[in-house]
Amino acid sequence: MKPATFAYSAPATEADALGLLADLGRDGTVLAGGQSLIPLLNMRLARPAHLVDINGIAELDVLDTGPDGVRVGAGVRHARLERDAAALTVCPLLADAMPLVAHPVIRNRGTVCGSIAHGDPAGELTAVLALLGGSVRLARAETAGTRRRDLPTAEFFVAPLETAKQTGELVESVWFPAVAADTGTAFQEASRRHGDYALCGVGATVTVDADGRVTDASAAYLSVAPVPLVVDLGEALAGQHADALDTAAAARLGSERVDPETDIHATAAYRRHLAGVLTERALRRAAQRARERR
Repeated sequence: MKPATFAYSAPATEADALGLLADLGRDGTVLAGGQSLIPLLNMRLARPAHLVDINGIAELDVLDTGPDGVRVGAGVRHARLERDAAALTVCPLLADAMPLVAHPVIRNRGTVCGSIAHGDPAGELTAVLALLGGSVRLARAETAGTRRRDLPTAEFFVAPLETAKQTGELVESVWFPAVAADTGTAFQEASRRHGDYALCGVGATVTVDADGRVTDASAAYLSVAPVPLVVDLGEALAGQHADALDTAAAARLGSERVDPETDIHATAAYRRHLAGVLTERALRRAAQRARERR
């Protein structure tokens, strides 16, 4: 199939894009990488009246890395973030997760902010952003100029494929906070084939003290809840040494908290089982990395 008829604009500046989105209201849809939007257009599951192409806006194609974290602009492709050594050093969880995002050809075109704006609970980056306590910066045109607001992930992700982004707003950037020196991270997922949507995925953070004992731990889950789910596992691991973790209690807690559904790829019971198995694997790897970073 082919898309329904639509108008097309390619503004040169962010201000022009925001002004156009404000004028168009519900008729306007942003086109960035298009890896989620184009299939929806072709199947006519989405029928926007007007596409606003932001690919030519240089001020949105910005990747800023500092000691506090990484800010990724709306024009940055997955592949660029995946290959940015400075960003991966500040947020090593991205080094695990980025290669799992679909296939190289999709990462070469798809954008990081586009993945977040799409709000897919099966997306790796939604889980990473939630686990790290990141935020989404939204921008819109107003009479006095551009208004921006930063939303934490707990407020931004509302339901499957539904976010708190309002009509006329643009996901201008996303913020991945830096990982502390006493914290290790890891990301594990299981899929039918590499590059397919994960049947279940788990990102984990483990913090240790100077003696190598766990002081805090969390896990984020994808494909097993309506939105990215973050579970505090610190109590289940507190006081254990990173080199000899008993992760059984933490795995049970994680598998109890997920809310998977049965589909053509896997039953809910199997996804819940995977949640427990992957939790243990991710926690052990994160704990070892925390120990090494210490």
